[in-house]
Parts: sequence; C-alpha cells; structure tokens
Amino acid sequence: MAVLWLEDIRSEDIDSVGGKGASLGEMTAAGLPVPPAFVVTAGTYRAFIEDTGIDEELFAAVDVDTEDSTALAEAEARAKELILGTETPDELREEILASYEELGGDEEAFVAVRSSATAEDLPDASFAGQQETFLNVTGEDLVDRVKRCWASLFTKRAIYYRNEKGFDHEKVDIAVVVQQMVDAEKSGVMFTSHPSTGEARIIIEAAWGLGEAVVSGSVSPDNYVVDRRTGEIIDETTAEKKVMMVRDEESGSTVTLDVPEDRRGERVLTDEEIATLVELGETAEAHYDEPQDVEWALVDGEVFMLQSRPITTISESAGAAASPDGAGETSEGGMLLKGLGASPGIASGPVRVVRKLDQLDKVGKGDIIVTEMTTPDMVPAMKRAAGIVTDEGGMTSHAAIVSRELGVPAVVGSGNATELLGDGQVVTIDGDKGSVSEGETKTETADDGDRHEDIRPQNPVKPMTATEVKVNVSIPEAAHRAAQTGADGVGLLRMEHMILSTGQTPEQYVENHGEDAYVDEIVRGVREVADEFYPRPVRVRTLDAPTDEFRQLEGGENEPHEHNPMLGYRGIRRSLDRPDVFAHELEAFRRLFEMGYDNVEVMFPLVNDAEDVIRARNLMEDAGIDPEKRTWGVMVETPASALAIEGMAEAGIDFASFGTNDLTQYTLAVDRNNENVADRFDELHPAVLELIGKVIQTCREHDVNTSICGQAGSKPEMVRFLVNEGISSISANIDAVRDVQHEVKRVEQKLLLDSVR
Repeated sequence: MAVLWLEDIRSEDIDSVGGKGASLGEMTAAGLPVPPAFVVTAGTYRAFIEDTGIDEELFAAVDVDTEDSTALAEAEARAKELILGTETPDELREEILASYEELGGDEEAFVAVRSSATAEDLPDASFAGQQETFLNVTGEDLVDRVKRCWASLFTKRAIYYRNEKGFDHEKVDIAVVVQQMVDAEKSGVMFTSHPSTGEARIIIEAAWGLGEAVVSGSVSPDNYVVDRRTGEIIDETTAEKKVMMVRDEESGSTVTLDVPEDRRGERVLTDEEIATLVELGETAEAHYDEPQDVEWALVDGEVFMLQSRPITTISESAGAAASPDGAGETSEGGMLLKGLGASPGIASGPVRVVRKLDQLDKVGKGDIIVTEMTTPDMVPAMKRAAGIVTDEGGMTSHAAIVSRELGVPAVVGSGNATELLGDGQVVTIDGDKGSVSEGETKTETADDGDRHEDIRPQNPVKPMTATEVKVNVSIPEAAHRAAQTGADGVGLLRMEHMILSTGQTPEQYVENHGEDAYVDEIVRGVREVADEFYPRPVRVRTLDAPTDEFRQLEGGENEPHEHNPMLGYRGIRRSLDRPDVFAHELEAFRRLFEMGYDNVEVMFPLVNDAEDVIRARNLMEDAGIDPEKRTWGVMVETPASALAIEGMAEAGIDFASFGTNDLTQYTLAVDRNNENVADRFDELHPAVLELIGKVIQTCREHDVNTSICGQAGSKPEMVRFLVNEGISSISANIDAVRDVQHEVKRVEQKLLLDSVR
C-alpha cells in the first residue's frame, strides 16, 4: 500500500511515515484539530528508486565533500535529474490520485504537500526546513510535487545537514504528507516553553495569511509571551508585517502580497485567540510529555494545528545562557540596532552582508552574517560564522531553530541591518537581548588549566538546607547554565543523549570509528559537566535508550521491534546482555577516575533486584573500577526494585535514586503517553508514595543515600513529602532548582520548629 491515512498512523509508524507524518497521526489520535491528510509512505519512495534502478547512481552522486560548495551543487542537480526524470509507475500514480480524490470529496481539494523524512523532528535534531513544502497543490500536479519532495531529500542544505549530524544518506528515507489546505487568515508558530532557556513561557508568533511566511523568515511576526503559571500575557511585540502569503483566487497558487498599510502595524491575535492557542499547546505538550514547537493556522475563528514536534534546542541553548547583568558586555561603542534574540550568546566579528546565496562563500570563520532573512540554505555558512543578524524573521523561523542547534548567536527581525551595517564593520551581537553594538566585546575566559577555578560572577546567596538540592542535566552543553543555579551537584546526567547525538548506535560508532573514539566521546561529554561542577558530585546514568530511539540511528536496522519499548530491551538489562558494549562505558568511567574526576558517580538504570546489582558490580571490577573506592548506585524505577531495595543495599550500593516517571507508570499500570488514561498518571498516588517512603526508610537503616531525579522532584507537594520522609537529596529540572531550594528550606524550618515546641 502506497499511502496511509492519519487515522491509521501512530508514533510507532515513524519508519513508514517519517517524523512529521507520525506526529500528525498522534495529534489526530489525541483529538487535536488537525486537517485531514494521507501520507505517501517512505517505503513507496524506497520502492520507486530501487524498482526503477536509480538508487545506486543516486547515492553515488551525493557522496561528496560537503565543504565543497561546487560539489554540493552538482550533487543536488544530479539527484533532482534522476528522480524527476524517471517515470512514475502507473499503479503508484493511480493510487496517489485516488486518495487525493477521496480527500477532496466532491470538490477538487487544495492540498499542502510536505516532506516527512525518517530522520527529522528527532529529540536532538529538528532537520527544520531541510526538505520541500508545496502549498495549494491541485489535481495531476500532486504526483509531480510528491516527486519533488523526494528530490528535496538531496538539496545542498539537506546533504550538508545530514553529514553534520552523522546520518547516512542511504539509510534515510522520505515520506510525503498530503494535507487539506487551511486557507489561513492568520497563522504562525508556538513554542510551549521558551526555545532558548526552557522557561515556563509560551511564545506565539503570528502574521497575516499562510504560516509559510513566518517559518521561512520572510516576515517579522507579532510576538506574544504568555506566563504558563498565570496565563497572563507578560510581553508583547506588534511588528510591522510588510508581506503575507495567500492563495490567489484566480490561479489558486500561493502568492506573496504586500500587507495593506492600515494592517501592517495591527495586532494579529485577540486575547481570546491567544488563550485558545495556549490551551491547545498545553494539550499537545501533555500528550507528548515534552515541550512542543507547533505550527498553527486560524480561519473563520477556528484554530487548526498543522504540525507539532519536540523543541530540539532548549538544552543546547541553555548551555550558552545569558550572562549575569554586566558580564561580558564591554563593547567599545553604543547600540546600533535592536531585534529579537533568536539564539543565545554574545559574539563579535566583522560584518559580511549577504544579499544572495552565491555570496555565502565570502563568510569566513568568525564573521557575522548580516542578511535580509536567514534560510536553511545558509547552514554551511552559519556553521562558520560567529553570529547572525537578519532584517526579517522571528525567533521561531526554521533557520533560527537551526542556528540554535549549531550554537550560533542570532538576532532576527532587526528591520534594516543590511542597510545600516557594512562589510568589514566590527560589531558585537547579543543573542539573548537581541542587540547589535559597535565594536568588539572584551570578555574574560578561563584556559583549560583553570577549569576548576571559578572565575564566574557569583550567584545570589542560595538557601542553606540540610537536604541537598541537585539539578538534572540532559546534555553537556547545558552544564554551565545548570551550574549557575547554585545546585549542590548533578543528580542525573543522561549518557544516552551523548550517544544519540552522534547519529549512530554504539555498535555502529565503534565499527566506524573504533573503540577508543567511542570511549573518548563519552569521556568528553562527562568531563564538560564534571569540570563545570567540580568538586560538586555529578551522577552519570549509564545508557538507557529504548530500542525505538536506537532504530532511528545509523546501525539501528538491527534493533528488535518491540510493541512497548519502555518495557523492553533497555537500561541495565541491555547492558548486562551486551557486556562487550557496556565495557566501553565502564572504560570511560575508569579513565575519568584516573584523570582525577573523583566527583563522578555511576548510576545504573532499570535494575530490578540484587542480582542485577551484583552482576553490574562484577563488570565494574572487571573494568578495573574498585566499587569500594567509588560512589555508585541504582535507579529505583520499578515496584520490584522498591521492594528489593534491602538486598541491593546489602550488595554494596551507595545510593538509590527514584525515577518517578517510570515508577509511577509501572506501579499504576498507566501509560502517561496514552491520552485515554493519562489523567490517571499521578506521582503523588498513595501507592507510589508508600513505595518511596519504604525505600527511604530501608536505605536509612543501611546507611544508603536516597535521591529523586524524576520530574516529580520539582513539585512542591512531592518536596514536602520527601523532606519529611528524610530523603538525602532532591534533583530538579534547571528552571525549578531555586523554587525547590526555598521549598526545602521552608519544610526543614517547620520540622525544626515543631521539634522544639
């Protein structure tokens, strides 16, 4: 079957329908307002190139040096020629057009044709804007647009981006979403958390007409910031919206028009429309259980959701979070212009004004790109640049997302940077504040030999508590911002993000680069966090990625297909089953200890009993790590581990840390991602609390520390319960550490007062 309908698609179908298609299927299942659509599957694309015999020549054509712009252009041209120049089989053409007729009913439907690659909208790589979208497509043109989406898998920017992320061209397929068009009056993008800092703020960008103008950066949209805790609009920018994309009534094609003068400065959204979007955004985030980047459209007062994908940039950009007031801002001249801070950080360098794509070659390492609007084609130059400034565009444009992934500071929507700034002019841009200033910033930096010496501005005095308050860190790049919270250490550093970011399974990475390179990758990531926090402890969890996440990587075709990966081949059970692979992780720890990182602690995930612990301890000893001299422990994530904690304590663990997400869903038999039962997911359920309380009591009897690193540790009610039970430490999300510190202090003070009264 060449096509699948959204109603029949779920997240586990990502191999067939790609990231975008799987997301739309999930949104439909969740009852969100998604326009009807079908997906031409990735298998259809694969069958087309193989059955017509163009596959080998196609992949050979795109195997080029991605730093060679001429070779990239030739690769794109040849791939396009091969795909578009090959006849579509009659049976395939008929099935696509029959589905199109069913979508439109009695009328010829206008549809949006969007690419959906099998390696896009992933947790650590958005692949934003790397493939094509075609709007207002009708009739026989649909088949041609589907093939053009296939061909767009091999644009210059897509080839370059996949190479940068470590994806094999031959292993990436592409599906195509064919969705009924929404003839939008208003549209835009919404982030359910701040895309740079992860703060609890919903950011909505809106413009007139179709949303393509917003995501492409061709218009500077209105910007609304909503405090999620109060629902209040706390910041608002009404932009001058010069252009809009609309459907031409006569031709039916998408055209770009000037916005009438009287509407350019008019506020796009009403308060009621903002409230509706906020509600839908929170529903989407609750369904996916992570912050979302949502594309939406509004027509006749009705809101439609066109796409929802995970925000890929929070942790990375948090690692380059804003400096404290005054830090790093000593530019010689005054502010030249102001825009929106799209990607955080401060950078200085000479300006390179880029008005056409063929001018990108003049951008060298350390230059500041200044252009009318950023586009995905600029990624190779963005990689070289120190910073980016644009006239148009918003912080939710596709290229802005990619700039955050690359860690390049960016200021967008400045209005007239290309006119005001000139080639060679030295400027400083602040991607947090959205400013461009004359001259070069002078900043203090520590060299490698001074990494443990804290030369940063000191944090405000944090509350002194007997219960330690630590912080969860998803990826090494977030370490600096996490350290600024004043946390007592890292309660959870996830090793899997270091591995997944390579785009290869551990076995494939070792095969491609060797064992030493794989170990070095782990050591490098852990060191970055351990340096930032030294001598405060950093608790590193060994690999805990489920098979469906590994399957998206190079080498993932050998991963087992599991009905429920969360209950499957992951955590310590995978490590014990593959001691040869697990040995590389343990070797990384051994090297870190040898290098003097005595603040690194080892944590094993998804253990069930003392047997798991003893086998893991024996493998540590085999790797040359003395468990008696190092701090190590386990995650308590299953009722079995909670009930078997005494045996694990006797086996020698130093700590037990609660993973409340898994512990709750395994105790209550509730899948928190299943909208039919998600309302029954409750970390404060009496059964969950009883298990936690008994573990804390048993561990205290055996002199074993206890901690919590699940998201429930950020909730005041859970904090109060844990402190009263006598937990050793609480590890919270970065943005919740301060609140948890104060809550812990209040509870401890109350306990003291009660004891003396």
